[in-house]
Amino acid sequence: MKNIFSTYYFAFFRAKLSGNNRILIDFYRKKGIKIGSGCSIFSNILTPESYLVTIGNNVTIAPGCRLLTHDNSVSKVLPEYTDVFGRINIGDNCFIGADSIILPGVTLGDNCIVAAGSVVTKSHQGGAVIAGNPAKPITDIDNYREKVRPFCFSTRNMNEMDKKHAILTEAHLIKK
Repeated sequence: MKNIFSTYYFAFFRAKLSGNNRILIDFYRKKGIKIGSGCSIFSNILTPESYLVTIGNNVTIAPGCRLLTHDNSVSKVLPEYTDVFGRINIGDNCFIGADSIILPGVTLGDNCIVAAGSVVTKSHQGGAVIAGNPAKPITDIDNYREKVRPFCFSTRNMNEMDKKHAILTEAHLIKK
């Protein structure tokens, strides 16, 4: 029987109840993932080969993301083999958007943004904003910064009621 105290779900609930995301970061490190400082991880990023995952400093991984370190489909075309394995390396100051998937062997350079719902099948240089399935560069960080600047707004240190009021009365909401 599995020890529930060493599971992701136990660490997740402890982190939620305490409001301390470090509990999850420490849990992932104990499972073998190399994680830099200042990271915020809101997904279950465990893989059977967690020792193949390296995450740099100041990285955010939004909810629903998956990191895949192996591909078992090879067993259907080459029955004598079980898997293909690959490291995942995420550079410093990256953002992985909600529900994104990063496949085996992918390296993301520093300062990359992965748009929500992307499937990252190849490595990308630093300073790129990538999106889609398969994910492709759509702009660079400097152009993205200038494009979103007019819509940026900080809710830091606001409670939910103040945040709602500020967004509805002061923020410039983005339109697409």
